Amino acid sequence: MLERLHEAGLRADHCYMAGIASIGLSFLSWACSRKLESAGIDRADRWGIFIGEWAPTFISLGNALRTYEK
Repeated sequence: MLERLHEAGLRADHCYMAGIASIGLSFLSWACSRKLESAGIDRADRWGIFIGEWAPTFISLGNALRTYEK
């Protein structure tokens, strides 16, 4: 799987950037959901947690690709 991702042009740095972006997006989605939706803080928390869970996945994938690239 890593070989296919690498051949498709995905690099470890791309995954690291996606992980960092997902942390920012998590905060942004939490803040926007809290202010713009009338569903309450619980829903805003769920959005923030949902998107925040992407960061470890991207960073782990970046670590795997970094190992493959060496």
